Amino acid sequence: MTAEPTGTPTGTSRLRPRRSCLAVPGSSPRFLEKARGLPADQVFLDLEDACAPLAKEDARHSIVKALNEGDWSGKTRVVRINDWTTHWTYRDVVTVVEGAGSNLDCLMLPKVQDADQVVALDLLLTQIEKTMGLEVGRIGIEAQIENARGLVNVDAIAAASPRLETIIFGPADFMASINMKSLVVGEQPPGYGADAYHYILMRILMAARANDLQAIDGPYLQIRNVDGFREVAGRAAALGFDGKWVLHPGQIDAANEIYSPSQEDYDHAELILDAYAWFTSEEGGRKGSAMLGDEMIDEASRKMALVVAGKGRAAGLRRTSRFEPPTD
Repeated sequence: MTAEPTGTPTGTSRLRPRRSCLAVPGSSPRFLEKARGLPADQVFLDLEDACAPLAKEDARHSIVKALNEGDWSGKTRVVRINDWTTHWTYRDVVTVVEGAGSNLDCLMLPKVQDADQVVALDLLLTQIEKTMGLEVGRIGIEAQIENARGLVNVDAIAAASPRLETIIFGPADFMASINMKSLVVGEQPPGYGADAYHYILMRILMAARANDLQAIDGPYLQIRNVDGFREVAGRAAALGFDGKWVLHPGQIDAANEIYSPSQEDYDHAELILDAYAWFTSEEGGRKGSAMLGDEMIDEASRKMALVVAGKGRAAGLRRTSRFEPPTD
């Protein structure tokens, strides 16, 4: 029987901005220091693929030092540990959380294949939090889907723990796991006229949204091809993804722009919210639907506007217009 997860959600933690999620090798003190000054919404300090096996132990301690001594103001602080099929996982968790748990927002678990792997991490985190006197459940989990089995089980994975905040697509390992005919991560494979990633992205997005989680797209490895990055990021953003990994400072501004609403859309969303609130009020006539200019708005319009307005507020946008109730 699967053990019940013991973490408790923190409410607003899932609303953290994650437009740009910067990958930083945990074994590089220079990169760890540089990352603090970059305008990424999230920084994840990597103990997995970016660290050679012989460097992993020292990298744990470098990450603890960086989390405790660095100024990460305004950033979501994440550490990507090694996956449960390795012998490094438990020590990654113990060292990082015991050493810097109060300065850590989430752990990222790669290559998640079933819900039990998330539950196991939840239970280990709970034990450490109780031992160290940390708030139980405050540290979130990000689950990375990187192979066919993980995608098939993504609904159960997304519901596995109240600590979960995001479901992440890991394209490189996924492409290898299904024998996709391409060596260019994020690009379309030759010979297929449609979007080869559409089903994968939508599958992850549906599992995330059904469980009130964020959905994050993985990296685009051609780091100097900003136009290519924009195209790939725009595809996921159009579907409704909340952000994308960035591997180079040159990708950060593009990600922040693409995963934020435009000023025009943000202003319009706020106007819809204000207008709907007024029209449904006693003063506004208690109307369930009404006209805002040439546009009819109703409860469905309000729900759509809430999404855009929420993303705009999280991105720091400020309104440039105000709703004025009609005078006649």
